[in-house]
Amino acid sequence: MSVDWHLRFSQQAGWTRDLRAYLFGRAGIERARRVLEVGCGTGAVLAEVPGPAARFGLDLEPARLAEARIHAPGARLLCADAHALPFPDRAFDVTFCHFLLLWTRDPLQVLQEMKRVTRPGGAVLALAEPDYSRRVDEPAALAPLGRWQTEALRRQGADPCLGARLADLFDRAGIRLIETGTLRGGGGDPPSPQERDLEWAVLEADLAGLVPEADLQRLKQLDEQAWQAGARLLHVPTHFAWGERA
Repeated sequence: MSVDWHLRFSQQAGWTRDLRAYLFGRAGIERARRVLEVGCGTGAVLAEVPGPAARFGLDLEPARLAEARIHAPGARLLCADAHALPFPDRAFDVTFCHFLLLWTRDPLQVLQEMKRVTRPGGAVLALAEPDYSRRVDEPAALAPLGRWQTEALRRQGADPCLGARLADLFDRAGIRLIETGTLRGGGGDPPSPQERDLEWAVLEADLAGLVPEADLQRLKQLDEQAWQAGARLLHVPTHFAWGERA
């Protein structure tokens, strides 16, 4: 099954919607004049930025930016590298990223760049960074999924445990940390069959060539049975942090 990346990014945006409303409120985004999302993908989050600010988005993937032009109309979009943002110092009131830093070669440098282009007193936010080292799967027979996905992410060049280091990275970047924590999970409705299909599409794409197909399909069937029986638990701690540029 191929991955519909805008659907995936929209799913991730749904996970953080309540958190974003809270953090953007604290960061004063309604009063901002210029806002930048670093790693905007297909525009799923950028499209939901509240307030009258001019919205800017940046991504390395031209195909995803082409979709962002559809989903976030009016945003000013650039194809560029987060390690060297093509903006002058102090250009934005709020700068943020969402499920980005784990994919970057040097997340500290990216945060330093985000700080550089944010005005003094402005806000820098990392809205979601996972820590797969603490992934929880129940029933226990599904635990290999977490180990396999962690290895697959490493092979793709990601840091699957970056979330646990997020607060330290803010400190090292010289951003005055105001609040950090983890995304609240659980307690809501279980994922729909469509959401489970999307999760498996991503997982199968990640694990192609790494795990024997028969093993993967066996766990996929067990996963579905556990969801239907109300016995499934899947939790990946996902960290956030926000602070001010001094």
